[in-house]
Amino acid sequence: MQVKFKKSYKFAIHTSLYLTLVFTLLMSVFLYYFFTFEWVPILIFAVAFYVFSFVIIQYRVEHYIYRRVKSIYDDLTLLESTSLTRGAITTDMATLTQEIDKFARDKKLEIETLKVREQYRKEFLGNVSHELKTPLFTIQGYILTLLDGAMDDEKIRKKYLKRANSAVERLGYIVSDLDLITKLEAGDLRLQPEIFDIIELIKEVFGMVEMRANEKKITLTFDRDYDNAVMVRADKERIQQVLINLIINSLKYGRIKGTTEISIENLIKNKAIIRVTDNGEGIEKNHLARLFERFYRVDKSGSRREGGSGLGLSIVKHIIEAHDERIYVESEYGVGSEFSFTLEKAK
Repeated sequence: MQVKFKKSYKFAIHTSLYLTLVFTLLMSVFLYYFFTFEWVPILIFAVAFYVFSFVIIQYRVEHYIYRRVKSIYDDLTLLESTSLTRGAITTDMATLTQEIDKFARDKKLEIETLKVREQYRKEFLGNVSHELKTPLFTIQGYILTLLDGAMDDEKIRKKYLKRANSAVERLGYIVSDLDLITKLEAGDLRLQPEIFDIIELIKEVFGMVEMRANEKKITLTFDRDYDNAVMVRADKERIQQVLINLIINSLKYGRIKGTTEISIENLIKNKAIIRVTDNGEGIEKNHLARLFERFYRVDKSGSRREGGSGLGLSIVKHIIEAHDERIYVESEYGVGSEFSFTLEKAK
């Protein structure tokens, strides 16, 4: 690795100055006691000694210390990708120490990040395997049961085929959601912003999930009457998906005869914040930081009692961030949760 060195003369300047002062003082005392003391010879001696000392010290430092420093840079080929090689490498010891310390901190942070990502990758692959395996084994079990003779019983055949079809649908949801997240993360999914009334869109979503809410007798409501339209600019289809996922999530973990409430507030001049609040189970604080990760489940027992792909909140986060907006979550265990996100208001 070829490195261009930026020489530093600080060490030689300071050391030569100290030596010159000491020896000049000694020479002055010697001349004062044993010879005639005169300023001109003393000054000539001081200047000559300083120049001589500087040249010798700088030469020795460059050929001994700095050569070793250069060999460190030459040997550490890993430094090629760091900021240390973007410019001339200084031979000033303080600066060099700072650069090496910075390099060590950056590498430590990089290693820790890689460890976190590796752990996340293992968890993700394990979760994907588990999520896909569950419906596949369910389908296989029903088909094998039918092939073993249950097919002849029309009632059992119909029941098992319906259950197998439900498992296929769930498998389709998982694959579809994974495909959507992949596109969102890669930036391949292009948003189609338009101006629409968020109040009307929420009412449409209420109608879509009404039957599911009725199963647990959960009331879907606004926090107040909205007589005027609230116009926003966003991809209407994707925001509808966000609202569906958030409301269904509140229904999954909402208490029977509970409430899911939607509110819209002005955040700043050109921003609105939409809140989805429920009075369900709530979430413990230690889970909040990872709540939007793919397949992350608060319930570590792996229960699938509520179905779903396990990707809903992750999709919500990616869609909102694709709009350059923010999503927030607040929750108190045993009291309820509130998910909120911002949108640009239409002028």
